[in-house]
Amino acid sequence: MSYSRIFSLGIVLVLIVGAIYYLNQSSSHPTVVAPVVEITTPSEVATSTPATLEVGSAVSSTQSAVASQHFLSLAEKKAQYGRAKELSQPGAFINTPGDAPITIQSLVGKKVILVDFWTYSCINCQRTQPYLNAWYSKYKDQGLEIIGVHSPEFDFERDANNVRLATKAAGIEYPVVQDNDFATWQAYANRFWPHKYLIDVDGFIVYDHIGEGSYDETEKEIQKLLTELHSRTGVGAVAGGLVTPITPVVQAGSPETYFGSNRNEYLGNGNKGTAGTQTFTLPSSFTLNTLYLGGTWNLTSEYAEAKKESRVHYRFKSKNVYLVASSPSQAVLSITLDGVKQNSVTVSTDRLYTLISLPVAGEHELEFTVPIGVKLYAFTFG
Repeated sequence: MSYSRIFSLGIVLVLIVGAIYYLNQSSSHPTVVAPVVEITTPSEVATSTPATLEVGSAVSSTQSAVASQHFLSLAEKKAQYGRAKELSQPGAFINTPGDAPITIQSLVGKKVILVDFWTYSCINCQRTQPYLNAWYSKYKDQGLEIIGVHSPEFDFERDANNVRLATKAAGIEYPVVQDNDFATWQAYANRFWPHKYLIDVDGFIVYDHIGEGSYDETEKEIQKLLTELHSRTGVGAVAGGLVTPITPVVQAGSPETYFGSNRNEYLGNGNKGTAGTQTFTLPSSFTLNTLYLGGTWNLTSEYAEAKKESRVHYRFKSKNVYLVASSPSQAVLSITLDGVKQNSVTVSTDRLYTLISLPVAGEHELEFTVPIGVKLYAFTFG
C-alpha cells in the first residue's frame, strides 16, 4: 500500500472520529434549554405610510392620522428591530376565555401587543400596575392586547392559585400566563421586573421599558402603533390624551434587602450567605440600610423563618416600608418606629405587606416582633 493511500485513510479516520465526538458533545451539552420561537409576519406586504404622532387630542379618523405619518416598511423594520418571541412552555392561563392557551403568533397582524414581565410581590410591579390597567381599559377596543408574563421571584409565587388571587386583587383583566420555568423570560433575554415590550402589527419588538416611570413615553408609543394597525384595516380611531399620573413619586433611600441566605448581603449581624438555624443577638447601635436579626431563625436560600418569637431591626431612609412575608396562620407583627408603637400588621397569605407609610421621606429606626413560624423574604421601600 502506498504512502499516499495510507495518509488518505488516516485523514478519513480522523474525520470520522471527530464527527462522532462532535455529535456526542452536542447531544450531551445542549446550549438551549427551551426552543426560542420567533414570531413571523402574517403578510409580507410592506407599508410605506406613516413617525411622529400628536396625542394632544383624540384622532378623529384613521385617514387623518395616517396622512401625517410615515411608518417603516417591512424591510426597514427587519433591519432595525428583532422579532417578538412566542410564549415558551407556558403554565396556567388566567383571564383568557375558559382559561385556554393563547399565542402571540395568533395576535400578530390583528393587535398591538404589550408583553409585561412581572411577579406579584414586586413593589415596582405593583406601582406600575395601575397604568397597565388604565391602558387596557382605554385601548383594548382599539386593538391593544396586554399579556402579563408572570415569572416568579419566590417559590410561593409559582402557585397558580396565589397568582389568580393576586391578579384579581390587582384588578387585572387582561390575559396572564405563568412562566414558572422562566422559559419565556429567557426567550426574551429578560433580566428585570417589571419589563414591558411593545410588539407591532408585523410582530417586531419596537419598544421596551425597564422598571417604573416613562409612562407618557410608553403610552405615546402605544398610540403610534395602534394608528399603524388601523392604517392596515382602514377603520377605527385611536384615543388621544395621556393617562393621568396614578402612583406617587418614589422616595426610597434604602435598597431592596433580602432575608434569605442567597442574597442577604445587607445582614449586619451573623454570617452572610449562611443557611441553617442560627441565634442572633441585636447590637446596641445600628447602621443605616443594614438588616439586624434578634432571636432564633432558620435561614433558607429564600427566607428567614422565626423558630421562636424573634425581632427584626432596620434603620431606613424612605417614606414607605414594605415586607414580603408569609405565615401558616394569622400572625401579628408588633411594630415600633423610632421607639414609638405603631399599628400592628397581620401576616397570613404569601404576599407583600405595608409596614410603614409616612407623609414624607426621612431616616427612621424600625423594629418589630416576629411570631414563630413567620417567614420573611425581603424589605422594599418607596
